[in-house]
Amino acid sequence: MVVLEFEKPLIEIQEKIKELKKISMESGMDLNKEIETFEQQANDYKKELYSNLKPFQKLQIARHQERPNFLNYTKLICDEFIELHGDREGTDDRAIIGGLAKIGDKRLMLIGTQKGKTTKENLEYNFGMPQPQGYRKALRLFRYANKFKLPIVTLIDTPGAYPGISAEETGQGVAIAVNLREMAKLEVPVVAIITGEGCSGGALGLAVANKVLMLEHAYYTVISPEGCASILWRDAAKYPDAAEALKITADDLIELGIADGLIPEPVGGAHTCYSEMSDNMKEAILSAVSELEGLSSCELQNQRYDKFRVMGKFLE
Repeated sequence: MVVLEFEKPLIEIQEKIKELKKISMESGMDLNKEIETFEQQANDYKKELYSNLKPFQKLQIARHQERPNFLNYTKLICDEFIELHGDREGTDDRAIIGGLAKIGDKRLMLIGTQKGKTTKENLEYNFGMPQPQGYRKALRLFRYANKFKLPIVTLIDTPGAYPGISAEETGQGVAIAVNLREMAKLEVPVVAIITGEGCSGGALGLAVANKVLMLEHAYYTVISPEGCASILWRDAAKYPDAAEALKITADDLIELGIADGLIPEPVGGAHTCYSEMSDNMKEAILSAVSELEGLSSCELQNQRYDKFRVMGKFLE
């Protein structure tokens, strides 16, 4: 079990409860009153803690290694899922996975970035960092969905597009730019959900959508807080200050008009209860798709265009 630094006081209370229960069982002493008091303290502290997280603490939850990934969600929210492989140019980037899905009474194209939870899985999925081949695979599936009039849902959890030499040599910037252009022209509803990390153009390459939703503790940003701190203060350790300044949380981005809605997480984060998180996400997907299906192709394109054109307004 991975314990984040700010969670340690809560864990100490929970350990005290376990210790009291053990003593009560072994000695026969009646410690129910004391146990109930500590349990109430733990519940109160937990609710208070997770309802008042700072941006850098949400960042830690968003990156939690046990957070549900794309394949976890496909198993829990999809009644059917058929993966479609390859970019039709000879490769199949495993950092982006997509396919035909049925969720409730909706048939759609479900595409997302995939992270691993073990070293072996992370090597297979390149730590959730797509290469150009992955964006080209996503583009193929976008066009497939557009042809057959299927709504598109993307689940995004990536620290960014892969920054290696091989990605640059095979056209990383061009692949992302083409996706931005082509997603803007799609004639079907597009819903993007930031499920964990939504960093830089690597996330935006799957997120030109009619509705952009965010999980409660996810973050969405043009640059990682560590990268920002390294540039501004020459010190990555100042990432908490950068996370605050960048306005990366769901609440901030909804207020700024970047995101359109928040999907609640279980108390403690999505990793604490996969089933509850998946139920919340399924409800949000069905609601968003149903709302957008009432728009014509032209209305969907115009709404998407207008949404992104107004971003960046500010008062000085």
